[in-house]
Amino acid sequence: MKYIDIHCHLQFTDYDIDREDVISRIERENIGVINVGTDMSTSQGAVELAEKYKNMWATVGIHPSSSKEVFDMKVLNNMASRPKVVAIGECGLDYFRSEPEDFEKQREVFLQHIDLANKVNKPLMLHVRNGKDNPHVYREAISILKKHAKVRANFHFFAGTVEDLKNILDINGTVSFTGVVTFVRSYDEIVKYSPKDRIMSETDAPFVSPIPYRGKRNEPLFIKEITHTLAEIRGESKESFLSQLIDNAKNIFSI
Repeated sequence: MKYIDIHCHLQFTDYDIDREDVISRIERENIGVINVGTDMSTSQGAVELAEKYKNMWATVGIHPSSSKEVFDMKVLNNMASRPKVVAIGECGLDYFRSEPEDFEKQREVFLQHIDLANKVNKPLMLHVRNGKDNPHVYREAISILKKHAKVRANFHFFAGTVEDLKNILDINGTVSFTGVVTFVRSYDEIVKYSPKDRIMSETDAPFVSPIPYRGKRNEPLFIKEITHTLAEIRGESKESFLSQLIDNAKNIFSI
């Protein structure tokens, strides 16, 4: 494995027409992929892909924006125990796309995911996003983890502050970055500050394509642009940084 995309969604309908072609490109470039579930259906789809392909793994969970939807925790529990499921999520708190009356339900579902992660001893794949009137959601999520989580957590698509990052590091958490780093310079300070053993790369495909693919559907193949940009921002050689990223993924996700 030369590269690893620790957060994407190849099970989404965006790939229904050419999924096999996308996967063939991944295999040719020796790219490992973790497909992330966002509801019951996409969690099942992630598991199916993971069990079909050698260099694929899955996470299962309910995205915070889907917290109001009806789901069967027993079914999620059964999926979570499968060998190629390496994390629980994506779960967490999203106060940007939700109304205040939804926040309590998000907290309730988040706690259910933490309990499940503790039970199966697998890390959490987190989605945390501040709201316009709630700029401290990272702080709230970290507080909940401190109180309840017995496992590690990765903050996917990290967009917090240096203070947020310090608090994440204090609970032995990790952060991952997307293609945004290829076209926005406001992430550079955070990328440089992140310890080498706590940073990972992701595409979040089909979303947020990096340069030079802006405006096109994203795919795991583009993880190369993201990891190379991260290495450049950090002033590290591509070879050693790529090796570190793979070691980090193996360490937290036990792959």
